[in-house]
Amino acid sequence: MMSDLTANLQEIASNAKAWPFAEARALASRLDKMGDAKDEVLFETGYGPSGLPHIGTFGEVVRTTMVRHAFESLTGRKTRLICFSDDMDGFRKIPDNVPNHEMLTAYLHKPLTKVKDPFGTAPSFGEHNNLRLQAFLDSFGFQYEFMSSTDCYLGGKFDSALLRVLEHYDAIMNIMLPTLGPERQATYSPFFPICPDSGKVLQAKVIHCNTSAGTITYIDPDSGAEREVSVTGGQCKLQWKCDWAMRWYALGVDYEMSGKDLIDSVTQSSKITRALGGTPPAGISYELFLDANGEKISKSKGNGLSVEDWLRYGSPESLSLFMYGQPKRAKRLHFDVIPKTVDEYYQHLGKLSSQDNVEQLENPLWHIHSGLPNQAGLPVSFTLLLNLAAVCHAEDPQIVWAYVSDYAGDIDPKTHAELDRMIGYAVNYYQDMVRPYKTYRLAEAAEAVHLEALKSQLVALADDSGAEDIQSVVYATGKAAEYENLRDWFKCLYEVLLGQSEGPRMGSFFALYGREKSIQLIDDALAGKLVQTADHG
Repeated sequence: MMSDLTANLQEIASNAKAWPFAEARALASRLDKMGDAKDEVLFETGYGPSGLPHIGTFGEVVRTTMVRHAFESLTGRKTRLICFSDDMDGFRKIPDNVPNHEMLTAYLHKPLTKVKDPFGTAPSFGEHNNLRLQAFLDSFGFQYEFMSSTDCYLGGKFDSALLRVLEHYDAIMNIMLPTLGPERQATYSPFFPICPDSGKVLQAKVIHCNTSAGTITYIDPDSGAEREVSVTGGQCKLQWKCDWAMRWYALGVDYEMSGKDLIDSVTQSSKITRALGGTPPAGISYELFLDANGEKISKSKGNGLSVEDWLRYGSPESLSLFMYGQPKRAKRLHFDVIPKTVDEYYQHLGKLSSQDNVEQLENPLWHIHSGLPNQAGLPVSFTLLLNLAAVCHAEDPQIVWAYVSDYAGDIDPKTHAELDRMIGYAVNYYQDMVRPYKTYRLAEAAEAVHLEALKSQLVALADDSGAEDIQSVVYATGKAAEYENLRDWFKCLYEVLLGQSEGPRMGSFFALYGREKSIQLIDDALAGKLVQTADHG
């Protein structure tokens, strides 16, 4: 039975090694040094809706939520999480993965909330992406407050902070100009005026600041005329690094993590925040996700896995587990990682009941579920379910259920909903990611002899033989065949019997598939039937 953590949670959390607790302690130390005793500690995640939300956005929210829960457990303090959308940013580039490119061309450089929605489902492209972001965050049950840059600028929420930026204009320029090339230095300003004629977010040269009037004067890049505009009321938008700093200052953000590609931006924004009289938030710089080719996942390219992709083949909890692991290490995010991560989730689940309080706080599942989960394990691994679905060519979960019921006893989808969910994922994965690429080969002459020997050994086993007994037979047959490396024996089994280069623990698979069916599988392989079936689709 799992132990109760509530009595001494703060004491244990103060020494926990898991990275969310390390981040929580760093934040607590920051607040102590500031003498900050405000009612709520503010966490923020930022999102640029210039393209469709991608899995990296989810990763930032789930990781921040883990740190937030660790902080609450460590300190007992109240917190808020803001998910901020920079939807007033200029629309600089048309994403590859959206329709109606020609129509969108007319909206280049306008605020994202002024760009027509190419999907036709929302008042603007920015709002379309905001809604998608909120929909998938809501589907995971995150507790957050959504905040729109457009609403903040137009509604006056940022007005006092914008006036403070104007007051410290020279100090901000001194921070930013050394980081820019000569050409950009000539036109750089923290303020991007919104053109009253075209509605575009202008990168214009500012020639005068009037702090008493709260205005700037700039050179219109189209007409060359001088124009004066207020920095408040949504008539200007701040350049990104200054905008980030202003937001930290205006909202009082205490914690925000960001990708490794933004390390320089964090440095400059932190300097600007201090120039405004604020304190930059604590946070971690996490490594980026890579696609199957090792390239950075991009909103505009739409490469890599989407949240929807993962949830077709694996559970939400497994996706959260993938996000938990080693945030400072770059990881390839492709379809092959899903089965492995699903199995890892249940391995961690199986350990919880025997772990003490200290060990439970180091278990990823405590951070994924914001506490100890109330879930049952699986009688078989997800990898075994995948291989079973592949061998029996499962077009329907009931086909897999028939085998699992024979193996595990009196169970069905109603009594084992978690297993039913995993079988559904396994069938989806087989149909989409395995079946199109399955390649059986004929056994070579020597391999055929070894397979016949394995079949004879399986036939000779006692009726009550389990997975370990069968595995011993598989292993012994390979040893008797005098393979220099037993991996070659198992590779033979995978390629000839399963039509793939890698596979499960064969003893466990044969036990799940059934001994009679497994013997028939060997016969079919030796007769060339598996190759013929694959050739005919």
